[in-house]
Amino acid sequence: MSGPDGQFDERFLEALRNVAPGTLLREGLDQILRARTGALVVVGDGPDIMALLDGGFKVDRELQPSSLYELSKMDGALVLSRDGRRILFANVQLLPDRAIPSLETGIRHRTAERMARQTGDLVIAISQRRNIVTLYQGEVKYVLRDIGFILTKANQAVQTLGRYRAVVDQALANLTALEFEDLVTLMDVTTALHRSGMVLGIKDEVDRYIRELGTEGRLVGMQLEELAGDIAEEAGLLARDYSVTGNADVVAALNGSTPLGDDLSELVELSRGLGYPGGLGALDQGVTPRGFRILRRIPRLPVPVIENLVRAFGNLQRMLNATLEELDKVEGIGEVRARTIRDGLRRLRDEAMLDRHL
Repeated sequence: MSGPDGQFDERFLEALRNVAPGTLLREGLDQILRARTGALVVVGDGPDIMALLDGGFKVDRELQPSSLYELSKMDGALVLSRDGRRILFANVQLLPDRAIPSLETGIRHRTAERMARQTGDLVIAISQRRNIVTLYQGEVKYVLRDIGFILTKANQAVQTLGRYRAVVDQALANLTALEFEDLVTLMDVTTALHRSGMVLGIKDEVDRYIRELGTEGRLVGMQLEELAGDIAEEAGLLARDYSVTGNADVVAALNGSTPLGDDLSELVELSRGLGYPGGLGALDQGVTPRGFRILRRIPRLPVPVIENLVRAFGNLQRMLNATLEELDKVEGIGEVRARTIRDGLRRLRDEAMLDRHL
């Protein structure tokens, strides 16, 4: 089972959003917590859930926090629709398979864990004695934490993200200058990718906090977008520039990068992900970018035109040395756009050289 800081799949992250502050379901759960009555809530209406219900009575009405609270006073469980917007049944007995292992000691939590494991749906247990809310879904167990605590953790993660983003920006700026000088090594590329992976990992952590914060997380969400909104695209373009096959598959593995900075073993793994054979010595080999990342920085240059340019010239250096007539011959590029591309590349080169020497 995953703890509070574990990795969760998209389905559970969506469940977190559904019980976040600002939702009717969370308001109802908070009312139950304040009353210290405890409750067992199943969020799911599939046939696998229905086969495990016994007794109770049908409600089938739109969920209201007060209704959830009042119905929870009965001994049985509540069953909600899969989207959590309707109360379907109340005071039902849950009959999960007793053979399913459970480490829980209380009857309510043991039942919730077994139901979640058997059906894969979200089951919520509210402890009357400990006054906490525990979510179960499949093999995942997650205890909802105090909003103030989550907000503090989110703000700390955003501060860390800001520091790592500065490191990534510096690595990319250095790489850009080396690209224009045609002096890039595989070490430079994998270092930039590794540091981008660190940012993506922190971004995912902050995103999980935002989902749990609900309406309380709007400001954190704005900060996250400002700090890391484009980092996945940058990493993808970087992978397309340098991977042997020209794809960005290596980006999918970046979130596992750890903040070790110069861990050479991770850089070697990234180089292999890009399609380069060999070990540590391979990091010193020179490589040339195709030009996707640099071309994306030229304003109003459509993606299809970028694709045509890379297909026609093969790499950035050939584009830099191309004449206006050679650029004009590429499909989708006329005289005006050819001049824009040439001037844009020169401007980016001058900026890169200036930034490098400041």
